[in-house]
Amino acid sequence: MNPKAILARAGLSALEPTPLGGGNLSRVYRAGRYVIKTRMPPVPGMFAAEAAGLEALRRHGVRVPRVIWAGEEGLVLEYLPPGPPDWTGLGEMVAGLHRQRGPAYGWDRPAFLGPFAFRAREDGDWKAHYRWRLEKLIAATPGLGNLGEKILKAVEQAPLPVEGPAPLHGDLWSGNVHMSQKGPALLDPAFLYGERGLDLAMMQLFGGFPEAFWQSYEARYPIPPELEAALPCYQLYYLLVHVHFFGAGYLRATENTLKRCPA
Repeated sequence: MNPKAILARAGLSALEPTPLGGGNLSRVYRAGRYVIKTRMPPVPGMFAAEAAGLEALRRHGVRVPRVIWAGEEGLVLEYLPPGPPDWTGLGEMVAGLHRQRGPAYGWDRPAFLGPFAFRAREDGDWKAHYRWRLEKLIAATPGLGNLGEKILKAVEQAPLPVEGPAPLHGDLWSGNVHMSQKGPALLDPAFLYGERGLDLAMMQLFGGFPEAFWQSYEARYPIPPELEAALPCYQLYYLLVHVHFFGAGYLRATENTLKRCPA
């Protein structure tokens, strides 16, 4: 659906949308005080899940854009005017998020990583839950050969530290960070309760988080060596997503990362 039609659904039809940058898998527009996200063809439940994830992060103390309207066709969000970088503040906010604890691993409602759907599921065992996510990705991704089996075996044997089910953004790369006039904010979550290594792995996978962020984060929630060593095992999750959506160009990185997963 075009952004004007989504604005009309939200009762904001007098506004004129203009394209914004970003959004590899969705189209993003601005109309005055609002941001519109849409995707063609629409993925049932995707935008409702994003709205729920934003609300979950807000409840856990994270700055996010307010949801104005959510439907199958798209999402209308509050526009947060850009402000100066505050990586120290972002480190404080993310560490504060990760220090909290939820009821179980997973979430009690469906969630999406981009348009890839994970049904509602909660588990008491982190490794079992993480394996389930990997299995779902592997089953849906052609061209892996025996790489999927190797990944599952490596993760099963790896020592994955357990700290408890922390609220996670779930897709925390630098493109989902917005420095606003009110301070750092997070966008486009794939929310779940999990081990914080999942978020840390994505932050390190493609970079973009400067030393000021890491100093601030570790001052509030230190990263032990055994967790740092386990991050390649979590990076496999995001690399599989990239293979799924963007093709075989990510296979080499996946194979190299698998070699760094501790046994």
